[in-house]
Amino acid sequence: MRAMAGLCVAAFAIVAAGTAKAADSGRGEKLFVECASCHSIERGVDGVGPSLFGLFQRKAAEVVDFRYSPALKRSGITWTAQMLDRYLADPQKSVPGNRMPYSGMPDANERADLIAYLQKASR
Repeated sequence: MRAMAGLCVAAFAIVAAGTAKAADSGRGEKLFVECASCHSIERGVDGVGPSLFGLFQRKAAEVVDFRYSPALKRSGITWTAQMLDRYLADPQKSVPGNRMPYSGMPDANERADLIAYLQKASR
């Protein structure tokens, strides 16, 4: 009986994984247009916001010569896909007092697409 239950759980996991929507970096690139008004993905090219080049696995507030909010400096964040997903959903809730004037991206699929694009383009 336990073996059967284990097989059912494994089968469900495989089916669920197969039906999950894969992130689309092409759609993410289109979504990045809004971000590009403040951020660049080029190394060393800051705008109103810091460059997102090399974003993943970087500690928050570490771009040299960029003026970060004290809140972001104290956050202790390391930018992973999961952390960026949480942050983009509601930046002020994620890091209260940060300076990013963005109300958030509530759609999880859009965030996944944007993050997929950033993972490709910010290297």
